[in-house]
Amino acid sequence: MTESRAAPIPKALYAPALLALTLLVAPIIGLISRVHWDTLGADLFSSASLTALGLSLVTAACATVACILFGTPLAILIARASRRSASILRALVLIPLVLPPMVGGLALLSLLGRSGLIGKPIFEITGHSLPYTTAAVIVAQAFVAMPFYVVTVEGALRTAGDGYEHIAATLGAGRWRVLGRITLPLVLPGLTAGAALAFARALGEFGATALFAGNAPGVTRTMPLAIYTAFNGVGVTQDSAVALSLLLLVSTAVIVLGLRSWRRAGIV
Repeated sequence: MTESRAAPIPKALYAPALLALTLLVAPIIGLISRVHWDTLGADLFSSASLTALGLSLVTAACATVACILFGTPLAILIARASRRSASILRALVLIPLVLPPMVGGLALLSLLGRSGLIGKPIFEITGHSLPYTTAAVIVAQAFVAMPFYVVTVEGALRTAGDGYEHIAATLGAGRWRVLGRITLPLVLPGLTAGAALAFARALGEFGATALFAGNAPGVTRTMPLAIYTAFNGVGVTQDSAVALSLLLLVSTAVIVLGLRSWRRAGIV
């Protein structure tokens, strides 16, 4: 079978397309050019770098688990809701995706801070507050990563349809049995893809974390915050910041290429 020929493209589109591609790729080339390859290992595995790296991996993993535990039920609810209800719920889910990260951090403070809507009574009762703790980093990361997970899983659920679920229900299977034996295994590749995207987003989160969790070394200073503060003369060296940036770049590229390979193989 021969491949269908693509529709002709006006030649005038090539120049702006090339400029757009250059805008996306050139900064990455600039970053790579600043890497000191002979000292990369020492820069990447310095004490301050390892602390920021370890904190980022742990908090991003915890945020991804939170997305899976709470985002999966939400994705199922949206996928199986009526068209009108699903559109409303999907719009609410997408708000953190388009919200400026600093505004997201301010929103979290307004809700969970010492004077926040929920944080104030909690602080008055317990004497403890969530902001500027490691737990606050996880909450901020989950807040910005959740939409990526929910949208991906919802798409997988809608693609799979609910035919098998109806058949199992007519044969006498209960709702939980249908969920555990039919629904979740059917969309497992979508769950995996959503978790990978959520982890990548949580790993690179900066704005909401900076405002809601602060920038304390070993407590809330993740890799993006360590990179930012390095160029203000604080924390890790600038060479270490470049090395951490390269690590984030490679991690993101691996996830993106992995998802692309899964899609080509028909897994996702």
